[in-house]
Amino acid sequence: MAKISASDVAKLRKMTGSGMMDCKNALTETDGDFDTAIDLLRKKGQKIANKRSEREASEGAVIAKVSSDNKKAVVIALNCETDFVAKNDDFVNFANEIATAAAENNVNTLEELGKIELNGKTIAEEVMNRTGVIGEKVELSYFTKVEAEYVTGYIHLGNKLATLVGFSKTLDALSARDIAMQVAAMNPIAVDQAGVSEEIIAKEIEIGKDQAIQEGKPEDLAEKIAKGRLNKFFKENTLNNQQFIKDNKQTVAGFLKGIDSDVSITEFKRFAIG
Repeated sequence: MAKISASDVAKLRKMTGSGMMDCKNALTETDGDFDTAIDLLRKKGQKIANKRSEREASEGAVIAKVSSDNKKAVVIALNCETDFVAKNDDFVNFANEIATAAAENNVNTLEELGKIELNGKTIAEEVMNRTGVIGEKVELSYFTKVEAEYVTGYIHLGNKLATLVGFSKTLDALSARDIAMQVAAMNPIAVDQAGVSEEIIAKEIEIGKDQAIQEGKPEDLAEKIAKGRLNKFFKENTLNNQQFIKDNKQTVAGFLKGIDSDVSITEFKRFAIG
């Protein structure tokens, strides 16, 4: 039987990301054959992943990453079962590696992201391997992107929420970040009124009508009253019209106009877990 040295174990751990004891046991079982040991560890990871496939992975890390040219940005969510794992530095670093790969490889879908190579394996394989190493379900559950002339991202403290904002032209990084923080804090549903769906508008009118009737207003006036209240809804829920969180005397649109009258928000994304 081959002698398994500490350096062999460390080498296999670096190659697979598996725990030291798992690597030692795999090398011992395969008589020091690295290729066979790697296959064994992968099978173990798949077995654990299958066992935990029905478990709920409601914790995790949400990461925003901007490409080097600031024209593309992504948000990914890497889920796990417990907050303890979600806060682990290795787990967060892995999530950051995935987000970086997504931003720099111009990925468009979650499926495409899983096929990108990372550390010599596909991201999908790496995620499965982490399940085997950690011993709880790990899942790459979400991906989105924004492309614009200038894009910024923001990750809220704790990696539970991230946002992206696209702009029509380049502006200073601090101001762009302030808008990304606005999206995180105020959770708008659209950039402006034009971006609000007819379904949402119809629902708000119906709610407004019911409220007006409950307030004792005549039924034939209830719809007019409800439509009038839509302006308040748009001010509170569309990004351009919201009060700016760092200066509530102006709107977000007003803040941007004060920086550059030609710059506008093209789109935004917001995602949170937990």
